[in-house]
Amino acid sequence: MAARNGALEEDQRTLLRIGISLGDVIVEGDDLFGNGVNVAARMEGLAAPGEICISENVHEHVRSSLEFEFVDLGAQTVKNIDQPIRCYQVRLGSGAGTDQPKLAATDKPSIAVLPFDNMSGDGEQEYFSDGITEDIITALSRFRQLLVLARNTSFTFKGRSVDVKAVARELNVRYVLEGSVRKAGNRVRITVQLIDGTSGNHLWAEKYDRDLEDIFGVQDEITQVVAGAIEPAITKAEFERARRTPPSSLDAWAMY
Repeated sequence: MAARNGALEEDQRTLLRIGISLGDVIVEGDDLFGNGVNVAARMEGLAAPGEICISENVHEHVRSSLEFEFVDLGAQTVKNIDQPIRCYQVRLGSGAGTDQPKLAATDKPSIAVLPFDNMSGDGEQEYFSDGITEDIITALSRFRQLLVLARNTSFTFKGRSVDVKAVARELNVRYVLEGSVRKAGNRVRITVQLIDGTSGNHLWAEKYDRDLEDIFGVQDEITQVVAGAIEPAITKAEFERARRTPPSSLDAWAMY
């Protein structure tokens, strides 16, 4: 796939996220069920486009027989899995046809979604704030015009007090999305801010107050609303950015 992509224009390339797990499955017709399938799905969610993530039990079987580099991503807390899962990123070698496309070399607007802060002082709410972050990353990744940093990259900043402009420089992204979650009783308040990584200015901000009767329903609703607001906000910012950029060719500008 990497060799095929190298011969194509960027908008014609196919990038796959691959998750691999080892476990028992239940077969019903053409459908597969079981914990092994669920873990593989979460491994796929942790992978960036063009990457492979594997579970610890797969790593134990293949680490000595495959000439790939395996990067330990640590124990990851993922949705619908009770225990944290230790996973590894597979770095393909530099042999013919195995180089992955350099996704950072693009003119697409890029964004990093930082882990939402849990401001409730309740450790049990970590899964909720992490779930909101993961779902927003997944939703934004569906916009072809955006380059969204992978979850495992963004989550390296979890629990750290960061300067947004410094984060943007370090990750080489134009925009940063950050937020927080506060819970009181059966109510939750979620705040979200979209920040220009170059200037540090807020481009968009909103807060949402919801009842936690259906926690997954709240996550899905907030994810859809935020993703639906972020894309046009970035598009508007990109128009302004283009307008402020002097044309390198006056002839091309005049013809346009």
